[in-house]
Amino acid sequence: MGYKLLAKQEIGKLYEKLAKQYEVYAPIKKGIEVNWSKIEDLGDILFDFKNSSLSPKGLFFPQTEVMFEFKNDPKAEEGYILKEVPPLPKTRVLLNIRPCDAKAFSILDKVFMRDEDSLDVYWKDKRDKTVLIGLACNNPCNTCFCTEVNSSPFGEDGLDVLMVDLGDKLILKGITDRGNSLIEDFEEAESSVASKIDDLKKSAESKIKTKLSMGNILSREMLEVYEHSYWDRLHESCINCGACTFYCPTCHCFDIQDETKGEYGRRVRNWDTCMSWLFTHHASGHNPRGTKKHRVRQRFMHKFKYMPFKLDGDIGCVGCGRCIQVCPVNIDVRDVVNNMNK
Repeated sequence: MGYKLLAKQEIGKLYEKLAKQYEVYAPIKKGIEVNWSKIEDLGDILFDFKNSSLSPKGLFFPQTEVMFEFKNDPKAEEGYILKEVPPLPKTRVLLNIRPCDAKAFSILDKVFMRDEDSLDVYWKDKRDKTVLIGLACNNPCNTCFCTEVNSSPFGEDGLDVLMVDLGDKLILKGITDRGNSLIEDFEEAESSVASKIDDLKKSAESKIKTKLSMGNILSREMLEVYEHSYWDRLHESCINCGACTFYCPTCHCFDIQDETKGEYGRRVRNWDTCMSWLFTHHASGHNPRGTKKHRVRQRFMHKFKYMPFKLDGDIGCVGCGRCIQVCPVNIDVRDVVNNMNK
């Protein structure tokens, strides 16, 4: 299928079609931040924004997620029986997701759905019931570096539809069968639009000035990188606040706890962070990552050495630049990677 055309002033046609089948989520502006929310008013949908403050990861991997419920009462009819939490009740569409965030989901698919023995049913349920309609980045942030981690401001990985903003109109490209079925009724775009999109893509990629080198990181022995003296210096400025991990679209560490009140109980999964000493604190009192150096090293080794080794070369970073923006002590992941490589 070729490209489809939709005038900006007719975006309501797309929204109405989506709303009939799906719950529609999109980035909306609240105060100075742009974050994801369920759309109730067409006017809330943004097209002119750099990127959402938080990635939409929480819609698939919630910060707190109930896994199942139970009753601690042997006399009750359902006493000591685990009660499954209902799956996602309705299919959804994420409108205007940036290509970097969509790629992050493709990476996390390899973590949560690598094989049948390690399948995360909670993640899979939400992924299967969600359509991703992307919005290409014509003007990437100055902290973006997606082109250096196997992506692009116009990347299609993980998307069902990619939209390109041409000012007064949108060009829609179907990528999957599900995406093509959503846009099949719209007007066909002229064949010349392909060259316009290619020019916009080249222009957007040229605005990303960062250059990363990872060849040495990936080729060196694991212990050679792990034991390098560079980590003795890097960790000194870090305060282990964890902001980088909570804003990251690919970080996926979690903790599981049982919560009870009276006879009622539930098992919940909560986001956790490798920046916290408690994350690896054993019941015995031993902590294999008991120092700040250990924790800082873990974050960067995990993304740029361990994950590529385990996930068929996929780097645990999509170049969104959020961690650079929120770090209170100005640790720049781009500098870290280049220094690791040296």
